[in-house]
Amino acid sequence: MRSRRLAAGVFALLISLRALGEVAYPPVVPGHELAFPRDEGSHPDYRIEWWYVTGQLDDGTSKVKAPLGFQVTFFRVRTGLAADNPSSFAPRQVLFAHAALADPVSGRLHHAQRSARTGFDLAYAREGPLDVRLDDWSIRQVAPDRYVTAVHGEDFDFELTLVSTQPPLLQGERGFSRKGPDPRAASYYYSLPQLAVSGEMTLGGSTRKVSGQAWFDHEWSSDYVDESALGWDWLGVNMADGGALMAFRMRDRQGGARWASATLRSPPAAGAGEAEMAGTGAVTTFGPEAVRWTALQSWRSPRTGVTYPVQWRVQVGDRRYRVEPLLLDAELDSRPTTGILYWEGPIRLIDEATGKEAGRGYLELTGYGGKLDL
Repeated sequence: MRSRRLAAGVFALLISLRALGEVAYPPVVPGHELAFPRDEGSHPDYRIEWWYVTGQLDDGTSKVKAPLGFQVTFFRVRTGLAADNPSSFAPRQVLFAHAALADPVSGRLHHAQRSARTGFDLAYAREGPLDVRLDDWSIRQVAPDRYVTAVHGEDFDFELTLVSTQPPLLQGERGFSRKGPDPRAASYYYSLPQLAVSGEMTLGGSTRKVSGQAWFDHEWSSDYVDESALGWDWLGVNMADGGALMAFRMRDRQGGARWASATLRSPPAAGAGEAEMAGTGAVTTFGPEAVRWTALQSWRSPRTGVTYPVQWRVQVGDRRYRVEPLLLDAELDSRPTTGILYWEGPIRLIDEATGKEAGRGYLELTGYGGKLDL
């Protein structure tokens, strides 16, 4: 109940921003050099920011054909309110968090959410190395290549350690990621693919050790979605050969592509040693003309009536992949916190040239239940 009251209060507060004058948020501009660990933590002057981890887990007890998927996201929003108010209760910054476990075997998605204004060391997003907390949920950097996240939902828990095996993958133009024809619609954006995951997960009253792979995204922006965009489709995949693929498209009000982009990191060279593995392969960035999304299958939510295209053909350059969901019912209703509905679930990627699995990752679909307003 406490969480619901906080969520309702925060949502009402954010709606009230529409009645206020413009707030001066810093723009996202090309040429800005990202630095680590300086840029892994919070950038409180910007309007919105998120830290986002998805992955697939095996409990090691059997050969898992459909591993568990997990997702945890922390959002920070600069409200534009009470900027000069010295009170610790002033709602200058608000945090939201979403988490989910996707169980393809049972066909269930277990999810939870949190929201609160920052303050009193109970909810914060620190600058510098990553350190974000919202009550008993957290994600933090404990070493240059090591992160820990803890989530406690009503019917699930997990505490996971994430270890980098590759350097950051800068999206777009060295971390400047455009989201539309107008370059002002952009974010600073980097990823950490091929994270090695280990830890414990509790589900259905049973606690088990798990391991697997994950993908980490960090973005911050002041003007992420332009007025003509309805939402986005996003894909992050740890490729089976050790490479990485990120692709997204922003949709217009007719459902077409307003903007698209993709980044492909090649695998390390054959026979590479540990030092060469750290450098990984070449990175290729693809613009809107080289990225195409084609919906192949849809799923309609029995709860909200929203229809999501959950199977896709995604073309990146001369490569054609089929995106296959491991779980159809992966709708997250975050209206009590962020006010939106979206679909988020584990997938496998099939190379259509060979028919073989090319990688595993996560698919995110937003704006199908109404225009996404950030």
